[in-house]
Amino acid sequence: GLALASDPGGTLNFLAMVENLQGDSGRGYYLEMLIGTPAQALNILVDTGSSNFAVAGVPDPDVTSYFNPELSSTYRSEGVEVTVKYSQGSWTGVLGTDVITMPKGLYGSYTINIATILESENFFLPGVKWHGILGLAYDALAKPSSSVETFFDSLVRQAKIPNIFSLQMCGAGLPVSGSGTNGGSLVLGGIEPSLYTGDIWYTPIKEEWYYQVEILKLEVGGQNLELDCREYNADKAIVDSGTTLLRLPEKVFSAVVQAIARTSLIQEFSSGFWTGSQLACWDRAEKPWSLFPKLSIYLRDENSSRSFRISILPQLYIQPILVIGDNLQCYRFGISSSTNALVIGATVMEGFYVIFDRAQRRVGFAVSPCAEADGSPVSEIEGPFTTADVASNCVSSVSFHEPVLWIASYALMSLCGIILLVLIVLLLIPPRCQHRYTDNDVVNDESSLVRHRWK
Repeated sequence: GLALASDPGGTLNFLAMVENLQGDSGRGYYLEMLIGTPAQALNILVDTGSSNFAVAGVPDPDVTSYFNPELSSTYRSEGVEVTVKYSQGSWTGVLGTDVITMPKGLYGSYTINIATILESENFFLPGVKWHGILGLAYDALAKPSSSVETFFDSLVRQAKIPNIFSLQMCGAGLPVSGSGTNGGSLVLGGIEPSLYTGDIWYTPIKEEWYYQVEILKLEVGGQNLELDCREYNADKAIVDSGTTLLRLPEKVFSAVVQAIARTSLIQEFSSGFWTGSQLACWDRAEKPWSLFPKLSIYLRDENSSRSFRISILPQLYIQPILVIGDNLQCYRFGISSSTNALVIGATVMEGFYVIFDRAQRRVGFAVSPCAEADGSPVSEIEGPFTTADVASNCVSSVSFHEPVLWIASYALMSLCGIILLVLIVLLLIPPRCQHRYTDNDVVNDESSLVRHRWK
């Protein structure tokens, strides 16, 4: 069973990990960690959309604390530089190893790969209370290469825990970046029964890089969007705690906005609200959520001829941001468009207890008891449903994510580049040499907690 596993302290006590996170959907959820000898305490952002463990290694204006490797007798530098780039932000650091302990995590200390961030741009933002990032995705996304063992793989190997973790983020209906902090739980090595109600519904992980899943259809207010199911997975659908919003491929996003506008009880709505450039404000006595429909996402069940749906009520996607004067509460739209993925980010994840069952290659969803607003649940899970009305495979079969295919494609690109260069040299008099390259180290914007944080 997953409830108990042996570790150096005897048995895993998952209750010890309940409420070990703080934060909110606007600035991320973070875990306290002790790094080095003697221990230095830092808050680390939990991100299921990237795979490096990295901490601030020098002072930064937006960081209240940082890890100083020179003060740790157990730190070992690997001397390898690593850069992770986001669509609007990046950091560069040096790889090393050190010991970590988690006050509200696993008993014991573990030796982990750590990147100390020496330079960053738009990564640490004003107001964030974390000082590093814990990438919990697969080693395929680790930089500079997949040979860098990830934090969680190191824990599984050293603590001999089951290859599974689960995540609950409790910020439903609360201000996105309020003055206080909301709670949450990161359970390492299993599932804690007190963190969910009802059944856990599982969907297969399609590919082990991000937590890529297969989405079959979307409904707004109970009405099917009627799009080809491949549109929902263009070019991937992932579960990512490091992305603030629910992000939808452009075609899906515009269909969702039209459907919400059509079923909403508000006829006139500024387009700036839907695109995220404007807030909508109501009298504080009013609750605008009754004006909007619920949104349902259908995922393929482990039994491929069945599906289940996770639904979020407007309390999760019409998000309170700030109060103006004495009587106005302003809200933002918690859904945005994306050029290359559907991302189940914090907007949706705050409604559920999400289980990342790497051992059985599946992601589970269960209703979270903390997903309530004014005493009523703001999320639902229902099923099973038949999949007779959708294609047998909604994920594009051409996959360029496998390392072998990547290597082959880069080899071909290099060959073409050499041929092209020779032709240019032959054609141009005097010869000119232009070096153009694409940076294959960019973690695309879906795992960027930078681009989609509210600034």
